[in-house]
Amino acid sequence: MAPPHEFILTLACPDTKGIVHSVSGLLYQAGCNILDSQQFGDVLGDVATGLFFMRVHFEAPPQLADVATLDRLFGHVRQQFGMQATFHAMTERPRVLLMVSQHGHCLNDLLFRWKSGQLPVDIPAIVSNHSTYSALADSYGIPFHHLPLPAGADAATKRAQEQRIEALVEAERIDLVVLARYMQILSGEFCERLKGRAINIHHSFLPGFKGARPYHQAHHRGVKLIGATAHYVTADLDEGPIIEQDVERVDHASSADDLTAVGRDVECVVLARAVRWHVERRVLMNGHKTVVFR
Repeated sequence: MAPPHEFILTLACPDTKGIVHSVSGLLYQAGCNILDSQQFGDVLGDVATGLFFMRVHFEAPPQLADVATLDRLFGHVRQQFGMQATFHAMTERPRVLLMVSQHGHCLNDLLFRWKSGQLPVDIPAIVSNHSTYSALADSYGIPFHHLPLPAGADAATKRAQEQRIEALVEAERIDLVVLARYMQILSGEFCERLKGRAINIHHSFLPGFKGARPYHQAHHRGVKLIGATAHYVTADLDEGPIIEQDVERVDHASSADDLTAVGRDVECVVLARAVRWHVERRVLMNGHKTVVFR
């Protein structure tokens, strides 16, 4: 567990002079000790957003050791720079909902990392449209919610199932939803409700091979590299802001099943990194892209 009085500040605002000086100066004057600071200005190139991003890990004195007090302290600087700024107490563990269908490798990996202390989160529930991993959830002492969807379910049936998930997110005060190979296309309403709070793992190096059976698509094209992509969920299938990617080399002798076997390991690593970086407040949205302070 993090020591008391440690916080993460994340912020984004139009890039201009004096931001770092104002932020660090205010924290210094308030008696805070900056432990780590990273920043990035997206100002180069034709598609630059012109935004400045910053992540500050700091220790606050006891009289400032709550988020509400820090928010009030930061009010003038926030207004001065037109800044979106959020404080996160490091003692508060994010609450994560895991969702899976019938491929359990990513679920297994995340549960192992959580149980071994590598993933600093609480996991109050696992949701699946199949009952396959009920026993696995029981072995970790995590409630398993089987919310089935019949084959060929219409939009109304799918939306009703999503609303049950939304109710669970609300009841369990979920901070992040992780689609650990949850193989259902989500509605626009569901994606909007979870904007910036849902991460998907896609088993290809996006933007290549979107949609279903990407390993078979890759095999058909004779690729020499396969990959996986963790991205935020949006209503546009496999188009959300990318958080992390990795690849593995293959060759002409690799079958589609070989690609699938190799790719599963990549998927696990990529998804775990993305989840960890998100809960450590290292990922900031930058339009249709992300800034990741590793």
